[in-house]
Amino acid sequence: MRFVAAGTLTIGGESIETSWFLILSAVLFVIGAMGILVRRNPLVVLICVELMLNAVNLTLITFSRQLQNLDGQLFALMSMTVAAAEAVIGLGILVDIFKLRQVEDIDELSELHG
Repeated sequence: MRFVAAGTLTIGGESIETSWFLILSAVLFVIGAMGILVRRNPLVVLICVELMLNAVNLTLITFSRQLQNLDGQLFALMSMTVAAAEAVIGLGILVDIFKLRQVEDIDELSELHG
């Protein structure tokens, strides 16, 4: 990508408006938020959280490229690290809970049993 004009990024010789990246990021974030609000499966909720984090990463990288500043890319890298750790820990917890209780609904997981 190369900086051309205000609000435009060049990728492989083609100029693309920054707003397209931000619109895509907003759509991905809304899909992830709706998935968290609507679905009750914990695995789907984790995937939706990952989708929301990737939408934020796209926004960070878009603004980083537009401003020609590497800070946004650094924050995106840190966010990907947190997302990977969240996925590993979250999936480990879900596998353990499913082995012990065999529940697939978040509402059933909210009750603690001894």
